[in-house]
Amino acid sequence: MYIQLNNQVLFYEKTGESGPEVLLLHGNGETHEIFDELTQKLSIDHQVITMDSRGHGLSASPGELHYTDMASDVINLISELEMDKPLIVGFSDGAIVAMIAAIQKPDIASGLILCGGNLTPKGLKRKALHEIKKEHKKHPSALTALMLNEPNISEDSLARIPVNTLVLAGQHDMIREKETKLIAACIPKGRYEILPGEDHGSYVEHSTKLLPYIYRFTK
Repeated sequence: MYIQLNNQVLFYEKTGESGPEVLLLHGNGETHEIFDELTQKLSIDHQVITMDSRGHGLSASPGELHYTDMASDVINLISELEMDKPLIVGFSDGAIVAMIAAIQKPDIASGLILCGGNLTPKGLKRKALHEIKKEHKKHPSALTALMLNEPNISEDSLARIPVNTLVLAGQHDMIREKETKLIAACIPKGRYEILPGEDHGSYVEHSTKLLPYIYRFTK
């Protein structure tokens, strides 16, 4: 379904008739479809909302992309759909957006699951950052520029997030392990888990491995 929030048109889907509300946020260059398998299972006893971030999938593309604008889209969507403090699960860029949304509006969610998020570009491992720079040099785009210049989330601002927060990363993630630990340490009710054998997206993209982590929050 399409919805216009201020000047931004977003595409979203809602699946499931009853149960706790869960909002799933995808990563850079992806769409809501990375959660299809998870949504199929989760919607049996949850209401699952997925969306395409601005500049992605079926949502409209503005001239520039900024994480703060994406966070505003999330806040506006939750308000427009009259969602009651959903659990927000964000992957990569989605984790960044979830953090910013929860900082801007601390009562927006019942809890957060942040998968492979970072506070600044320096939170990426050197090799990953080099590959993004190389790709941007060959094929400049708003998506790669976003990852190179943002986010800029301060450690102090994370203290404004009041809800239980699980920070996840893969053992072989492109995010520095110390970044994952730092995020969890700065959120008052934060904790982290490093997943053995997983990389940046292997436990999220077209996977149901997040189910038990979600159930810890909702059941």
